[in-house]
Amino acid sequence: MATFSQNNSCQMTSEGEENNMDLELDGGEGEEEYFDGDENGINEDTRFDETIGSIEDIVMDEKFQTMQNTFLEKYYMEFENTEENKFIYTDIHKEYCELIEKHIETELQIRIPDFQMDEFAKELENRKDELDGEIFEMLLTFSDFMIFKEMFLDYKSAKEGNTVDLSSGICIRHFGSEIEQLSPMSSLDFTLSPTS
Repeated sequence: MATFSQNNSCQMTSEGEENNMDLELDGGEGEEEYFDGDENGINEDTRFDETIGSIEDIVMDEKFQTMQNTFLEKYYMEFENTEENKFIYTDIHKEYCELIEKHIETELQIRIPDFQMDEFAKELENRKDELDGEIFEMLLTFSDFMIFKEMFLDYKSAKEGNTVDLSSGICIRHFGSEIEQLSPMSSLDFTLSPTS
């Protein structure tokens, strides 16, 4: 936070978890003006990024992993890969939000004292099209039912062994016995061939 006042001193302080600076500069007539952040939304972006970083820490925690896996294990058999959605999916989604989202919110409020889930959810929805990655996909399971359903279907496929494993059908072999001096990798010929 920048503070402009009559004296010519510069004072740096830290407020909360943010590292804001208080600057006291000659502002004339003893009046003070307060500015938090800048006009370009850098603090908004920084705060969003810090929140995402905290969420990454939370979801990597063993307590969260156990909670989410227990929930998926409890209900994955209910889900079917069809266009039709069963009524029970709504109840499961509601319970998921109450358990998982509430856990994340509580942890964020501990780490970020003035955190507001409603504000963060709006920001997440506004940035939905520009975000990619597992964290964002997991966060969207709270607001986007189809992503929630897809999470369960992916879990079910993995449990039932119905995932595609491409690693067993590819073999990389080195053809060539001399190393050419042009390039360290020039003698390597990586040819893909099916394994028997």
